Amino acid sequence: MATTHRRTVPSDAGDGGRAGAGGGADGQHRTLADSATAILHEAILTGRLPAGTPLRLNEMADLLGMSMSPVRESIRRLAALGLVEVVQHKGAWVMPLTIEDAVDTHEARIAMETALIERAATRFTAEDARRAEAALDEHIAASARGDATAARRAHTDFHFTIYRAAGSRWLLRGLEPVWENSERYRFATVTPAGQNEERVREHRAILDACAAGDVAAAVAAVQVHIRRAADRVIGKMDSDAAAPPTAREPGRLPSGS
Repeated sequence: MATTHRRTVPSDAGDGGRAGAGGGADGQHRTLADSATAILHEAILTGRLPAGTPLRLNEMADLLGMSMSPVRESIRRLAALGLVEVVQHKGAWVMPLTIEDAVDTHEARIAMETALIERAATRFTAEDARRAEAALDEHIAASARGDATAARRAHTDFHFTIYRAAGSRWLLRGLEPVWENSERYRFATVTPAGQNEERVREHRAILDACAAGDVAAAVAAVQVHIRRAADRVIGKMDSDAAAPPTAREPGRLPSGS
């Protein structure tokens, strides 16, 4: 597994957060746990905490400037999303990225997102279209200015705005951990400029089909989009596996959510 490196992380909690987390009110503990979860979540998705990195409670607490209790809670939450593996008496670490898992993740996405978009396309409203269009515009703009965090959030907003139109709480809840794991693979793939334009066309095809109420076209568009994403991920992983090993620059935790 990867080794960790000493990092400095500004904490939203500040110096007062350390004392409050250990013995303060439940509300303060939850706020600190939310902050720790957001920071670690972003670091895992973007690869600043690479696959296999051990998440030692004392080290993470020190880096985040809070006690171990909210950090422990944040690790439990990330484990529930499938981003972290926790083994009793052995510790926790960032889940590995493998071709087998990438294939499984994208196949699961196809199954769930097909079911969601079939329903969404029959219920899609003009307001749903407006919100999805705004999210897509923000995704494109954030990508152009190099703001990976904003681009990721807008990308998620775009897809989930469409899927919420399906009206299925349980399908959405089931998709969430699969989606989060898929985002790790998406961040691990360097997309050439031409492929960025292709992805925009794929997103617009999904939106246009839903806005038109064309179920068959919406299903085809989302399946093509996910399969092409899987091809990019697996192609990059195959290429990396064939390349000679190089020294990796130590990651840095982000300064906020």
